[in-house]
Amino acid sequence: MLFYSLLFFTFLVRFVFVLSTVDSIDGGTKCSTIGCLGKRLGPGIFGRRLDSAIPEVMYQVLEKPINKDELKGRSDIPQSLEEFLIEVKKSRLDARTFALKLREMVSLMEQRTRTAKIQEYLYRHVASSSIPKQLHCLALRLANEHSTNASARLQLPSAELVPALVDNSYFHFVLASDNVLAASVVAKSVVKNALRPNRFVLHIITDRKTYYPMQAWFSLHTLSPAIIEVKALQHFDWFSKGKVPVLEVMEKDQQVRSQFRGGSSAIVANNSEKPYVIAAKLQALSPKYNSVMNHIRIYLPELFPSLDKVVFLDDDIVVQTDLSPLWDIDMDGKVNGAVETCRGDDKFVMSKRFKSYLNFSHPLIAQNFDPSVCAWAYGMNIFDLDAWRKTNISLTYHYWLEQNLKSDLSLWQLGTLPPGLIAFHGHVRVIDPFWHMLGLGYQDNTSYEDAQNAGVVHFNGRAKPWLDIAFPKLRPLWAKYVDFSDKFIKGCHIRAS
Repeated sequence: MLFYSLLFFTFLVRFVFVLSTVDSIDGGTKCSTIGCLGKRLGPGIFGRRLDSAIPEVMYQVLEKPINKDELKGRSDIPQSLEEFLIEVKKSRLDARTFALKLREMVSLMEQRTRTAKIQEYLYRHVASSSIPKQLHCLALRLANEHSTNASARLQLPSAELVPALVDNSYFHFVLASDNVLAASVVAKSVVKNALRPNRFVLHIITDRKTYYPMQAWFSLHTLSPAIIEVKALQHFDWFSKGKVPVLEVMEKDQQVRSQFRGGSSAIVANNSEKPYVIAAKLQALSPKYNSVMNHIRIYLPELFPSLDKVVFLDDDIVVQTDLSPLWDIDMDGKVNGAVETCRGDDKFVMSKRFKSYLNFSHPLIAQNFDPSVCAWAYGMNIFDLDAWRKTNISLTYHYWLEQNLKSDLSLWQLGTLPPGLIAFHGHVRVIDPFWHMLGLGYQDNTSYEDAQNAGVVHFNGRAKPWLDIAFPKLRPLWAKYVDFSDKFIKGCHIRAS
């Protein structure tokens, strides 16, 4: 008993010492050690709330919601912390008035911050959705060159190289784009970094309006010894015959969006939604999501019936290494070789799972998919076309596009990646992250040095490298493949920065 008594007494003395020390640090009201002990233990023992240094009236004022109309036209609200402190010191406010002033100032700042954030998103939406006058100028000049200069109308490729287009001993790349400048950078970066460019074939697919400018550019800017093919969609036999399911879906999609989304002004006018929700809805209005160029990859087996394997490239990527080793990757019977986006050092970019893209509050999604499944990236993908032709991937893709339309676009918000995640589920061969670094178009946390060490960098996001809103420190990765002394580039005032 003596031993236990001494042990308890030692513990009590240490506990009292700690409490008295804390009181000294806090600088609170002076009290004896035993008194402070009673003051601290009493409320806890009898179930009462501990005394707070903040008066209860301040909690009541700060917790009361404020109507934004209360702040309209008010000139007496401090505009900064400095003004607030000056007014507090000068007026010697009581606790209630102090809390009122603080609540008004913070609420006003929150409103202004929200408005500024939404305006930023709106301006970025406009900047990323519009065609810059420099790119418009480039397309017009090249179209004119095509009509007046025979050298700009060369057959691509030349007749003796046509057999290579269906020869599976070559490395075949597919690029779908209606942006001449972007396509030129992708093609140049692929060829310049190739160890055996004479074995590289680039199939460039574009639309009707961009075909002549695209042909003029690659006729006048040859990438020999690589082989370049430029074709418009209407030149493909499969595309020009019969019904193309995605075109019907796109037409319905536009009708649904116009009926239920209301345009950018309606989205921005919504005062109840958080800025990041408004940003997502604005992004859904981007013209690229209604472009057939964005869906073209789902038709690769039909567009290239003679090819066994291709690498598909988006037009906002830059290649920084030789891509021929991609053909040495064992696909293990899978269709799509892609980089996963749920694990990596960059937790902001590499944290994407199915729940990041699909709406799991909808029963159709919740019943069919697991939200924790790792997502993967479009932009640089190896497609085994032989394996693809043995699956129902394309039918699955079209089925879920239809389901999204029937549900008023409530299964996912935007883009071709969500239906792609669904259609290719179970058919993905994960490849090394070296082959595809993401996120350079929506964040600049990635350092220039780290980006330089990636095989392929992807400017996915709004801040495309050919736009003024591009991140300055990352844009040189793309700009190094543009010849700014070229007469077309220079004539349209396309600059390095």
